[in-house]
Amino acid sequence: MSFRLAAYAVCVEDGRVLIARHVCADGESNWTLPGGGVEHGEDPFDAVIREVAEETGCTAVVESLLGVDSRVVPAAEARRGIKHQNVGVFYRVRITGGRLRPEPNGEIVESVWTPFPDVTALRRSSLVDVGLALARTAPATGHVGPVPVGGLVRH
Repeated sequence: MSFRLAAYAVCVEDGRVLIARHVCADGESNWTLPGGGVEHGEDPFDAVIREVAEETGCTAVVESLLGVDSRVVPAAEARRGIKHQNVGVFYRVRITGGRLRPEPNGEIVESVWTPFPDVTALRRSSLVDVGLALARTAPATGHVGPVPVGGLVRH
């Protein structure tokens, strides 16, 4: 089984959320939250700020820890065909500067502020739903239940 520790930014402002369009090597794309893998020896708190800057061109500050999500993606549904566990640390983040732009030499081709009602019509990663559920409900445990995957929602 493969494993990934990642940090994700939930940037919410005026009824909108900042999401990023990720394009895979096979040309498929879906919307996700700004964020990504925590490098060896890196603090997830620092990783989320770095990832926001790399993927969106914006500077950000962490306002709070929202929670941690751990999910196992079955081999049949995983991109590499290997059972995969993703542990995501979700932070409420505020954008403080910069201008939205594509990720240079990266997989994020655009980042946009999207009204909450419009998100449900997008092909998106389950990470978006997890992050929005954490931001909306602020569970004391920092944990939300499983997000159903299928239709427009992908791993």
